[in-house]
Amino acid sequence: MQRFVIKQYPSDYNQRQQFVNEMAPLTNARVVVFDLLSDGGPLEPVADSSQDQSSTTLERDPVANAALAGSTFARGTVEREDQHYAEVAYPVAKSVVLLSAPLHAELQTVSVVRRRVFIAGAIATVFALLVGYGGATLFARRLRRLEAAAERIAAGDFDEPVIDHGDDEVGQLARTFERMRLRIATLDRARGEFIANASHELRTPLFSLAGFLELLDDEELDEPTRREFLSSMREQVDRLTKLASDLLDLSRLDAGRLTVEREPVDLTALARDLEAEFTPLAASSDHPLSATVDGAVFAEADELRALQLGRILVENALLHTPPETSVEVRALARNGAAVLEVEDAGAGIREVDQDQLFERAP
Repeated sequence: MQRFVIKQYPSDYNQRQQFVNEMAPLTNARVVVFDLLSDGGPLEPVADSSQDQSSTTLERDPVANAALAGSTFARGTVEREDQHYAEVAYPVAKSVVLLSAPLHAELQTVSVVRRRVFIAGAIATVFALLVGYGGATLFARRLRRLEAAAERIAAGDFDEPVIDHGDDEVGQLARTFERMRLRIATLDRARGEFIANASHELRTPLFSLAGFLELLDDEELDEPTRREFLSSMREQVDRLTKLASDLLDLSRLDAGRLTVEREPVDLTALARDLEAEFTPLAASSDHPLSATVDGAVFAEADELRALQLGRILVENALLHTPPETSVEVRALARNGAAVLEVEDAGAGIREVDQDQLFERAP
């Protein structure tokens, strides 16, 4: 808002035209001076900055008359010759100074601005739709890739990785799918290895039993040989029983249902039992087998699991060490702990294989 103050309004009629001519450029408006020439008469324009426009149409100007009637500042809009004007008027003695500016240019500017705003809005809307469509298409494509990956995994195909480099929720879901794929692939390989190992381990004693049963059908078989065959068959049955127990423990371990009892276990007696159980096998493979005990050694353990672990260690020592090398089973107290250990004179496990010591064999 601009405010113009007329400090020295000329009283001379000849100077008023000069006054309006000087004020018009400053106010960027048409400046007209009205005088009340007679009491009760109309205002008459006596000076006009627009010499090319008729001043007769201003004689009854409502804004100028309102300023004179109220002896105060007045403003408003008027229509003259099909044109709209914004006007302000201020009374000075018996005169009124009127500033009039056409609204056509301003309205045209507003129309242009409005039109440009509409155009810009339309362009922005189209752009937003295009960007939204592109984003939705990309998002849908990523979801379809995840769906395809889920279908592959459900079908048992674990070879193709699930890849999405996004950092949003879809990317996090893809990485979760990838971890799931790797986990299921590992479990699937373990399942295959488990079935292969079980089939191999079961096949040998079953074939042996079938062979012995076929031999026992021979009526000419002498009694010592029959007893030897029956003894061998009992060994194979024991082997099958042990294998079935191991497979059951393995399935329980995979299912998280393997239980371990805690009770006092005499490791000295356990070491002697292992020596007695494996002495025939050690003699057949030329391995001196002995048990070294350090008095009565007790531990809080599951006796069946401890005996199972001892059997595994002794059997591995007898099978994987050169003949005529000794194998020793020890039960002793060491640093306040009860220890059951098996020591052999073999080459030991290579350092590169020690990280896979507790992995299932293929």
